[in-house]
Amino acid sequence: MKGKYIRLLRYFKPHLGMLFLCMVLVLIAIGAELINPYIVKMVIDDYIVGQKPDFHMGLMSLSYFGVVMLSGILSYAQTFLLNRMGQGIMHRIRMELFGHIQNLPMGFFDQNSSGRILTRVSNDIEALSEMFSGVLINLFKDVFLILGILYVMFSLSTRLALISLSVVPVLALVTWFYNQRARKNYKWVRSLIASINGFLAENFSGMKIVQIFNLQKAKFKEFTELNSEYNRAGRMEVILMALFKPGTELVNNLAVSILVWACIGSVFNGVLEIGVVFAFVTYVKKFFAPISDLADKYNVILSGSVSAERIFELLDVQEGKEDLDRGEPLPATRGAIEFRHVWFAYKDKDWVLRDVSFRVEPGQTVALVGATGSGKSTIINLISRYYEIQKGQILLDGVDIRTFRLRDLRRRIAVVMQEVFLFAGDIKSNIRLNEEDISLETVQEAASLVNADEFIRALPDGYDEEVKERGCTLSAGERQLLSFARALAFDPSILVLDEATATIDTETECIIQNSLKAASRGRTTLVIAHRLSTIREADQIIVIHKGRIRETGRHNELLEQGGIYKNLHDMQFCRSGGILSFQGVCGEGSALDSFS
Repeated sequence: MKGKYIRLLRYFKPHLGMLFLCMVLVLIAIGAELINPYIVKMVIDDYIVGQKPDFHMGLMSLSYFGVVMLSGILSYAQTFLLNRMGQGIMHRIRMELFGHIQNLPMGFFDQNSSGRILTRVSNDIEALSEMFSGVLINLFKDVFLILGILYVMFSLSTRLALISLSVVPVLALVTWFYNQRARKNYKWVRSLIASINGFLAENFSGMKIVQIFNLQKAKFKEFTELNSEYNRAGRMEVILMALFKPGTELVNNLAVSILVWACIGSVFNGVLEIGVVFAFVTYVKKFFAPISDLADKYNVILSGSVSAERIFELLDVQEGKEDLDRGEPLPATRGAIEFRHVWFAYKDKDWVLRDVSFRVEPGQTVALVGATGSGKSTIINLISRYYEIQKGQILLDGVDIRTFRLRDLRRRIAVVMQEVFLFAGDIKSNIRLNEEDISLETVQEAASLVNADEFIRALPDGYDEEVKERGCTLSAGERQLLSFARALAFDPSILVLDEATATIDTETECIIQNSLKAASRGRTTLVIAHRLSTIREADQIIVIHKGRIRETGRHNELLEQGGIYKNLHDMQFCRSGGILSFQGVCGEGSALDSFS
């Protein structure tokens, strides 16, 4: 990505005034630093060797000390300003990256692990910040210092300047070799960091499964292999740096040696003054000092450069990026949903839905039933436009949902999923999700409606009770009740229940079923359920099999048809002595195979 440095420079635009001030301070500080060797040269040639009157020696000493103080103060000022500017730029990049990720489509998160994304936002931003604060702060000074030294050296003696710079091609060759190997190694390191982050995040989240199935040794072995590879990459980084740093020092000393060897004869012959030789040796060391400093920081530069590529690579992801405010405003909706010949595939033409058509009237409760992978959850995702369909139309109140603003569309739809996600905070903030328009009274009313108010008030701090990460201190049923309260607090026109009662005990499920009858009144409700006992009262049941709608009707009607729904029902319930008992799915094959 050749334009990454140009893109980085664009972030300096709001700070041009501060940048100009820093450049002025740098120029003055460099001027002061370049004067010091010349003052020493004058002392040697004019006073020590030339035996001029020494009554100016005190003034020369004070001048030398004053120049050193001035250079130090100005260097501190420009360092402070550049550091402040660098932090401001990092803040902007971090905010821009997070905002960009928030608007990426769900397909992006399906294809990229959370560890990889987390590495871009945390490690790569940190590496770029280190490059700004540790390198770019001194880059201006180093560049101008090198230019200033070249000017002074050529002013004193063109011949000696050319002799001093004769080793620069060697330094360029060493730097090129290091650059080729180090850049490749840093990309390897960054890739491994992302893999380690993803591995740790996955294993910490699934620690209960690891312990239940006694997978500690297997997972430890996997981590050992991953960590060993990262260790090898780290050792290669140390080896390269251990070769490069002494290499630059060797070139520096070689330049001084060549300069002294070329000057010694001229000094003894009286053609060249000793002070000039001293000044040149000092300037040569000063010339290679910023280059040596960049050698020390070269790993930081490479790390920041690779991180910049990875950050801009993520910022350049535009396919499917959501614009929440593009489209027509969506007024209050009645909740009529219609699918017209909808075809959808997550990848290429591997169709998940095939020519799906159905209609849900406002206020109806409609259940979607089918085997795992039949396309039920996909229908729910398409209504909220988490994915875009390839063929057909999805209508809300008779209007294609693609014409509405996404922000408005999703504000009208509330989804309660089987896996409840709770944020760190307190109970009330997890119900209203920090939406300022939702009052505490609304939160409490929603909690009461789903019978969550009682257990919340029984907590030590009630609605202010702290919620740990992912709600680990709450039971599965309590977390699910909070998700129901959250959905109702936003007062949606469409309520979607995606296996929402699968993890709740029978008693809690009965409580919620009674509560939802009141909550769904006046709302269109879509229910995905494997427990057929929870959808007996649905106004319409849609049976989906292999991406197609096979049956539609009420509970009793579908049982009388003797088709897929009846087979699903019979697999869950078996009549024995007039009592329904749960049997589960058993036996060889599937009762649905005959309907494929």
